[in-house]
Amino acid sequence: MTEPRPRAQSAMKSGDAHLKAYFSDEAERRQVTQVMFNEAATGYDRAEALTALGSGSWYRREVLRREGLKPGMHVLDVAAGTGLVTAEALALAGPQGRVVALDPSPGMLAELRRKLSCETVEAYAEAIPLPDAQVDFLSMGYALRHVGDMDKAFAEYLRVLKPGGKACIMEISRPASWLGRMLLKLHIGAMVPLMARLSGRHTDVKRLWAYYGDTIEAAVDPDTVLDALRRAGFQDVRCGVTLGIFREYTGTRAQP
Repeated sequence: MTEPRPRAQSAMKSGDAHLKAYFSDEAERRQVTQVMFNEAATGYDRAEALTALGSGSWYRREVLRREGLKPGMHVLDVAAGTGLVTAEALALAGPQGRVVALDPSPGMLAELRRKLSCETVEAYAEAIPLPDAQVDFLSMGYALRHVGDMDKAFAEYLRVLKPGGKACIMEISRPASWLGRMLLKLHIGAMVPLMARLSGRHTDVKRLWAYYGDTIEAAVDPDTVLDALRRAGFQDVRCGVTLGIFREYTGTRAQP
């Protein structure tokens, strides 16, 4: 008798009330989120800058540098979006390095290619179309919440990393206090879309940023992410936190 496949471990809590207004299953989630990302692509960078109050670029580069991204490395940036993390990886890897940006949204990748010169791949984190042991460093910036199956994604991350390679996943987590959660949701879901619209950007990012706020509320706890990384086979699994909400999940592929 064939044993049933274990239930996919999503990066968001199964059946969370915050998500019911958007989709009912994984297939619908992929359809709905791709539409949201495609529609918001040209206004995404402006909205992100408002969200991070202008500090996003410095912070992303500092995280990548601190976690070991060096000149000459081959880097895969998963869920690259418009290339905000990709740009910092390109700067750190330098002319001798190689950076590949992967994302399922054609609209986001089109915006990335408008700004940056690097290889791009349209695909999901759970099915990366690269050979085994290809990259020295894998990054993912604030997109883990959009992964439908962490076990599949992390298994893919381990597969494409060279022995000794490192994965670095940046993410936003819920503030510990009720007041902190409400202020963060107000900032992301209401203030940022309003400021983006007033700034004259023609793309309406309101729906996507409201979804962002809801996914932060619905995200699984950090221990669940760490357990999934260990299940995939990562070693030296860690989670750093800055200002109580910015997390860096890291793990390495073992040397033979």
